[in-house]
Amino acid sequence: MKKTIFAATACAAICLCGCGNPESVTITVTNPLDFNRAGEMVEIPITQIYQRLHLPDTAQLVIYNEQAQEIPYQLTYDDQLIFPASVSANASCNYTIQQGTPSQVTTTVFGRQYPERLDDIAWENDRAAYRAYGPALQKTGEKAYGYDVFTKSTENLVVEDRYALELDSASWAQIHALQKAGKKKEANELINKISYHVDHGNGMDCYAVGPTLGGGTSALMPDSSIVYPYCYKEYEILDNGPLRFTVKLTFNPLIIKNDSNVIETRIIQLDKGSQLNKTTVTYANLSQPTPVTGGLVIHAANPECYSHSAEEGYTAYADPTTDTKADNGIVYVGAVFPDSDLETKVKLFDKPIGDALGHVLGVCTYQPDDTFVYYWGSGWSKYGFPSDKDWTDYLKSFSQQVRNPLEVSIAE
Repeated sequence: MKKTIFAATACAAICLCGCGNPESVTITVTNPLDFNRAGEMVEIPITQIYQRLHLPDTAQLVIYNEQAQEIPYQLTYDDQLIFPASVSANASCNYTIQQGTPSQVTTTVFGRQYPERLDDIAWENDRAAYRAYGPALQKTGEKAYGYDVFTKSTENLVVEDRYALELDSASWAQIHALQKAGKKKEANELINKISYHVDHGNGMDCYAVGPTLGGGTSALMPDSSIVYPYCYKEYEILDNGPLRFTVKLTFNPLIIKNDSNVIETRIIQLDKGSQLNKTTVTYANLSQPTPVTGGLVIHAANPECYSHSAEEGYTAYADPTTDTKADNGIVYVGAVFPDSDLETKVKLFDKPIGDALGHVLGVCTYQPDDTFVYYWGSGWSKYGFPSDKDWTDYLKSFSQQVRNPLEVSIAE
């Protein structure tokens, strides 16, 4: 696999010119595609800006668009300045950066570990929410390999409140008391009032993962067989808003053919406005080129509502949710693969695992000491994606964006 880092959030081809002590820097962002791109995150090494403005690395900055409107930004763990850019088709626009006190930015991206819920790592932006299962869950023996999806129908942050409600000790004490008193109906009504499996007006957890890759998890596939990673072993939150969340997950050693100590590391990044998480995967101590995949589970309630295209670089599935009789809508899951070395296919289990029939897969070749970069995520029929076509159109456009990133240059 060619070692190329792509980003739907943009590559920055930086050109420095000029000298002196300018009061501002102009950033030109160019869109090479024939459709508009709105709110797409671009990245610039922050050292380039400080050097250009002759400022210390503690200086505050402000960014303005061509309409003199202030644009929010974030400094990331890897020393990038990121901000959302909007550029018309086949056009360019300018942004101005200068020293100043920025306005307060509303946090739209957030995540943390939830040790109170078996070490979940859960995170969200203004479009969707996700979780990865942790070591405390693994200790219980439950098989849960994949990413989980929380639907949401609001730009507001909701995951923290959902966990607080779901795990409220006073409510559970009351529930247990009702159950002990034989008041099953009352107990169930209270469970429904606090459960995040019920939509209380902003979405819910109605997606089934089980012993599968869930909503887009990566896995090696030696000899065409999926080697399922289990729950993460260690984590580090690298960025936590206001515009980007980044978490690093490290996993327990795997045995891959003759390699007995293969350690997977994932860096997962979710930006404001995006349905998809950029994920950079590495496998230490892997000695041979090996197929690697990002997979979406297929459920029996909707066995054929998937699509995929190696040429267009995406996979998609319309999931009917855990209760097909409820008004849960459709959870759309998908993945985008920038690499041209891509095969997409459906691989079914020899026999169903519960209600899971298999996966729709995007498969690339992982080269030792390289990286596997792909994007995975979700949409909801009750929040912006009323049909299958709306979701697949989004994935196709996203694929074009990561294969044709916004071009960023610095000028006087």
